[in-house]
Amino acid sequence: MKPVLLALNHLSPAHLELLTRAFPTLELVHQPDVAQWDASIAAVGERVQAVLTLGSTGLSAAHMQAMPGLTLVSALGVGYENIDVAHAHAQGIAVANGAGTNDECVADHAMGLMLASLRGIVRLDRLTREGVWRTALSLPPQLSHKRLGIVGLGTIGARIAQRAQGFDMEVGYHNRSPREGVAHRYFADLLALAQWSDVLLVATPGGAGTRHLVNAQVLDALGPNGHLVNIARGSVVDTAALAEAVRAGRIAGAGLDVYESEPLPPTELLDLDAVVLTPHVGGWSPEAVQASIDRFVANLRCHLEGRPLVSPV
Repeated sequence: MKPVLLALNHLSPAHLELLTRAFPTLELVHQPDVAQWDASIAAVGERVQAVLTLGSTGLSAAHMQAMPGLTLVSALGVGYENIDVAHAHAQGIAVANGAGTNDECVADHAMGLMLASLRGIVRLDRLTREGVWRTALSLPPQLSHKRLGIVGLGTIGARIAQRAQGFDMEVGYHNRSPREGVAHRYFADLLALAQWSDVLLVATPGGAGTRHLVNAQVLDALGPNGHLVNIARGSVVDTAALAEAVRAGRIAGAGLDVYESEPLPPTELLDLDAVVLTPHVGGWSPEAVQASIDRFVANLRCHLEGRPLVSPV
């Protein structure tokens, strides 16, 4: 029997066919339903050689232990926060991701959420359909010339900063340390960045180290005219604190592509007109998904041929 390539995330029929053609020596098993993972791993675990997953759903040490022949775990996108990388490396299991494959798409989506939040586009669409004309509405602020504070100026954050300059925005950022060769203003303190910003954009990795990094204190520092945008991971923002801040008018609004409850919607935010929600599609476009699949193919091919991975973790 063939070794197994176990795909634990949603894949289109075309991409399933692509993987089957690319790796004829492997049996492709597709199980995107997390509730069925244990059963699938029990059925084929002894033969699994490689796993494809998502950073948000990850792969635990217990699951890896149930696959004794596992030699590669790969995240389809850039995130890998719920893959037990330490355990994998300790067991000699290689870990890869899709770094760089959807940066442009996420950055585009971030700009859309900024515009939607500041300009109230979703709310204005609803009011227009109800027959409300502009003279009955307050004036929505413009995005141009606002101050953009980026929490996590990695590759995606840098792409967003590049786009923001097209809107003549002033950009500041908070990282653990300043980035070399970056002209944007560095803030060692997140509260100071929030106080300075008109828009606070979260682009930092998820995981235990950044859980609820954006909390009530940060939101209060952002202030009643400030907007929060999150295209990173839902765990970075305290959802309950965000709901309270929006309801109380302590911030003006938010645009979220990710949230703690996903894939379930964030119930605390659903009745808030000032919050724009999208279903974690920031990195999803035909172009970005194809690039991520192509990267996985390249990583797995290198791994099987004994060559260095294209994007190791």
